[in-house]
Amino acid sequence: MPSNYTADRQPGVLRSLDWWTIGIYIALLTFGWVSVCGASYTYGDTEIFSLSSRSGMQIVWIGTSICLGFVILMMDDRFFDTFAYVIYGLLVLLLFATIFNPHSIKGSRSWLVFGPLRLQPAEFAKFATALAIAKFMSAYGFTMKNWKHFAGTCGIIFLPMLCIVGQRETGSALVYLSFFLMLYREGMSGGFLFTGLAMVIYFVVGIKYEEIMLLDTPTSLGKFVVLLLVQIFSSVMVWVYVGDKGRTRLLLTYVFGITGLALLFSEFVIPFDIVWVQLVLSACVIGYLVYNAMNTRFSNYFYIALFALGSIAFFYSADYVLNDVMQPHQRVRINVLLGLDEDLAGAGYNVHQSEIAIGSGGLQGKGFLNGTQTKLKFVPEQDTDFIFCTVGEEEGFLGSASVLVLFLCLILRLMYLADRQPFKFGRVYGYCVAGIFLFHVFINVGMVLGLTPVIGIPLPFFSYGGSSLWGFTILLFIFLRIDAGRNLIRQ
Repeated sequence: MPSNYTADRQPGVLRSLDWWTIGIYIALLTFGWVSVCGASYTYGDTEIFSLSSRSGMQIVWIGTSICLGFVILMMDDRFFDTFAYVIYGLLVLLLFATIFNPHSIKGSRSWLVFGPLRLQPAEFAKFATALAIAKFMSAYGFTMKNWKHFAGTCGIIFLPMLCIVGQRETGSALVYLSFFLMLYREGMSGGFLFTGLAMVIYFVVGIKYEEIMLLDTPTSLGKFVVLLLVQIFSSVMVWVYVGDKGRTRLLLTYVFGITGLALLFSEFVIPFDIVWVQLVLSACVIGYLVYNAMNTRFSNYFYIALFALGSIAFFYSADYVLNDVMQPHQRVRINVLLGLDEDLAGAGYNVHQSEIAIGSGGLQGKGFLNGTQTKLKFVPEQDTDFIFCTVGEEEGFLGSASVLVLFLCLILRLMYLADRQPFKFGRVYGYCVAGIFLFHVFINVGMVLGLTPVIGIPLPFFSYGGSSLWGFTILLFIFLRIDAGRNLIRQ
């Protein structure tokens, strides 16, 4: 009976597939191969389909990916729910074992080498982590308001991250932060996302303007602004999360009043570092919040105080890590991104050359295989991490926009499919998939344009290589199989 049951379901699976998503997938694969071909092509080369060329090998990766997707569609959708923890455990063990891998490629130990074949387990751990999270969150009684449940979910996310960081592959580890977008969709407080955004603002503003003095005072503009933002954010959070406008107005009055007086005194009477006043004022704000938490027994006051204290601790620890812990080349990369250093021949070379390549494409591009920046190999890693510059140079603004629209359609379609899932397992997994694609596209395109740090993550279905292509295909087709199972239930 099971075999007949499976045979009866297979034709139904193909009829129940979301063919719009399949169409977008095929279109992205096609655009991706054209881009790999353009990025790896050299003048005079006539064998773009040869297996000795990267464009020829990419056809092999694409073909095997499609076969892999078909195999997944023929599987029972209940398999992924049943064995989610087993798959996750095996991939985490593989990630841990890879830390001790003797093969180091470009300073990273994230690759397993089997003769001519190289695989990166971190690419496959994404779908395994998404399955484990979906399994854990779909358990009976799970709620985001339960701290034990929330901590368990974070543990599932951070465990593979730690293993990947141990492989010296920080960029791939950061991708796992995309799962927090799904957690927000499932009820996580927006305060967590705001805290993350605030940390980014503190880091960028504090580091970028640290050496600039405020007016004619010996006060670091970066430190002054960050501490003022901490006080303002904390005060406004009293209004948002406690609903007490009176205390918010009181806090803001003292913050701006004392800061203004200190600034005037330092400017016109005795110059001094206003940061010390800001630190004392921040301590008073934190103490006031703790007092209200104890007096009213309203825990939100305590959380806001913890936010303020954590913000100050993060800023000063980030400054220490940047200047005293990070390696010189890492520090230079961050300085280049923030505009503190130019270094066009060093850390900023990749981004500068990719910007030139994209800008030279104009509106319609130079045409297939006609890009000069890419053909002359000015852009390093132009067929992997920086492949989007090939799209910009050869296809121009119109081609680049078309690719971004395709990715947008894919992400929105995944979110739509996730929302219509009858079971929480499918919905959570679907939003995990959408979040991963969104993170990859945003960071990869952003780093090519010089808008985000260069952390070395692939552009889905475009970057050359089998690991990323197989990983993204498995990630996507598992969700398509789950969604097809939903349609079969309705039939």
